[in-house]
Amino acid sequence: MRKRRLIVLLGLLLVAGACTPPATYRVVEGTMLGTTLRIVAQTPTDAADLYREAMRVDREAKASMSLFDERSLLNRLNRSETDSLDRHIAFNILLADSLSRLSGGAYDITIAPLTRAWGFAGREADRRPNVDSLLQFVGYEKVRIEGDRLVKSDPRVQLDLNSIAKGYTVDLLAEMLEEQGVENYLVDVGGEVRCRGVNRSGNAWRIGIETPFDGNMTNGEHIQQRIALGEGALATSGNYRRFYLDAEGRKVAHTIDPHTGYSTLSRLLSATVVAPSCAEADALCTMLMALGAERAVAFAEAHPALPVYLIFSSDTEQEYEEYYSEAMRERML
Repeated sequence: MRKRRLIVLLGLLLVAGACTPPATYRVVEGTMLGTTLRIVAQTPTDAADLYREAMRVDREAKASMSLFDERSLLNRLNRSETDSLDRHIAFNILLADSLSRLSGGAYDITIAPLTRAWGFAGREADRRPNVDSLLQFVGYEKVRIEGDRLVKSDPRVQLDLNSIAKGYTVDLLAEMLEEQGVENYLVDVGGEVRCRGVNRSGNAWRIGIETPFDGNMTNGEHIQQRIALGEGALATSGNYRRFYLDAEGRKVAHTIDPHTGYSTLSRLLSATVVAPSCAEADALCTMLMALGAERAVAFAEAHPALPVYLIFSSDTEQEYEEYYSEAMRERML
């Protein structure tokens, strides 16, 4: 009788094991936040189920932080229709405030009036933006959080989270995977990356940094450098994709200087940062672009533990100059 029970028990265990799919590397590809989505994760969860979960995160992020959805909480805050914050916007305001102070105001999420006027927030650019009149509503010190409420010094102050929200959404996707017990994964949303563990070959994840020539929309065909990443996040910011030429032929790029109200243009073409979270990496590389070439290098040298990779234009049209901190050099392949 005991032998029969053992056989029955083994049979039940085999049946239960057969019902659980193996933890293989699944690949999910699609679109998210208006850009590309790619998830590679070692998990028993079906790829279709992973995609559905990713789309749930996408809807949640857009409903909270999108400048392009007029019904989003962010736009209702910008119109002063409410002052109630959710956890997503509150987190990003606090992180942005710390970087604004660290950069002397070069990084600032209250630039929404300027990004709208210059055509980088879901509307056409004004023919001649009245920059001086808009600057009176720009300044990170004009907003603060009290409890779960947003307090603005003027109801016309508006927030633009585009420099941080994509990285933050990558973090939400990573948290979703980790809650499922996934230990090896890579999440990539439009070049903002967070990963953990190893790839299917058992090695660190390999992240490509694109060559920053104007109009490079090839998405990975032109790689300037490759970086190995075992755990953490990486983001790159540059002025080689989101820009246009005005009526006088001058370049207008999406990185706006909150002090002058005009595009920050310098020899610095792109900035890449590795950080524990993608929200931090996203905001930091935008901050470096806003600082400009010389100040970005000075900031990197003052923070040697921060992995930083900068690409500059040079006198030779076909070549680039590079700067990388020692902490980044260790990750280069």
